[in-house]
Amino acid sequence: MATTEINLRPADFKGKSNPDWCPGCGDFGVLNAIQRAVAELGFRPHEIMTVSGIGCSSNLPGYINTYGMHTLHGRSLAMATGVKMANHEMNVIVTGGDGDGYGIGGNHFTHTARRNTDLTYIVMNNQIYGLTTGQVSPTSSLGMTTKSTPFGNVEQPINPLTSAIMNGATYVARAYSGDVRHLSELIQKGIQHKGFSIIDCFSPCVTFNLTNTHDFFKERVKKLEDEEHDTSNWERACEKAMVFGDTIYTGVFFESDRAALEDVEPVLKEGGPLSRRELGLAKDEAQKIIDRMM
Repeated sequence: MATTEINLRPADFKGKSNPDWCPGCGDFGVLNAIQRAVAELGFRPHEIMTVSGIGCSSNLPGYINTYGMHTLHGRSLAMATGVKMANHEMNVIVTGGDGDGYGIGGNHFTHTARRNTDLTYIVMNNQIYGLTTGQVSPTSSLGMTTKSTPFGNVEQPINPLTSAIMNGATYVARAYSGDVRHLSELIQKGIQHKGFSIIDCFSPCVTFNLTNTHDFFKERVKKLEDEEHDTSNWERACEKAMVFGDTIYTGVFFESDRAALEDVEPVLKEGGPLSRRELGLAKDEAQKIIDRMM
């Protein structure tokens, strides 16, 4: 029987709820880029799971037409790992912010990179806590004045790219949400990459961060592609990632082909995804356990 190929558009991935972000929020660009990316890759909504934590940006699973989970603060990567291990054929996208991912979720960020779990993690980095109305975040600049740092931030900001590279992530990129086409391309590459993909995306908070604005980034962002950057060189990748001044680089910083967690986990090597296997133990297996315990 002949089948009809259906090409979905980005609009087909529009969720039932409309975003409630502030007008001008950079997260609109990220949502747009994800919808473009999955449509251009030819996915269907049922082939994708979008997982998030807590924060303005973490509301994203409600705005996109895929399977979705809005989980606990800082726990999105842990939940997404569970999803991937239960059904390693599912394409799992994780979304969140810098506070959720690099603050309370920093521990999971480290170990997901170490394990090289096959997830695509898109962090909307606005360098402030937006949902709770403007406190300092792990990526806020030194000296930045916020509600929680009225005399200026005295803490050194984290560099998520160098952290990801050093901890074992195998696809490390940075983007700016105002360049939707470039961001969409980076997301597509991240989804196609086998292993942990992290895309740190500058997504300006137009309400509570009036320092790192759209104008701030438009004057500074420069694509690594224009410099023929060697993505296999982790040392050069870290050097480029640490540049943050008149020039701020975007693009793919580092990429390697280390085996993903699901490819080295013995339980997943045979029998297909766990979610499709028959549940329970055979009677003889259960009896062996009982005999051993009695």
